Amino acid sequence: MKIESYSFGLIKIDGKDFKSDLIIYPDHVDDKWWRKEGHLLQMEDLTDILALQPEVLIVGQGMPGLMKVDGKVEEYCRNHNVELIVLPTMEAAEKYNELAKKKPLVLAAFHLTC
Repeated sequence: MKIESYSFGLIKIDGKDFKSDLIIYPDHVDDKWWRKEGHLLQMEDLTDILALQPEVLIVGQGMPGLMKVDGKVEEYCRNHNVELIVLPTMEAAEKYNELAKKKPLVLAAFHLTC
């Protein structure tokens, strides 16, 4: 999959526009994703994605980077050899496109607004 563009509240992936927060899996996009607490990414928000044991998990924190990642997520990733990359969504989208070409199991969770 390729992210073609991102702007506040809108991301285009493989020719399709998405207007809600989402997870990019290797074979599909889940645009029904939402977190327990809007601006805090917690373990329970990532149950399905972490079950796939990704090599890399890229988190887009929103345009200005307001969404934070709970320390338990960071600890889990460290302990399970998951490279966690946390960036504002524009930078995270660029990093996703770069790494998805090189590594077989790169997953991404993107907050599209603040």
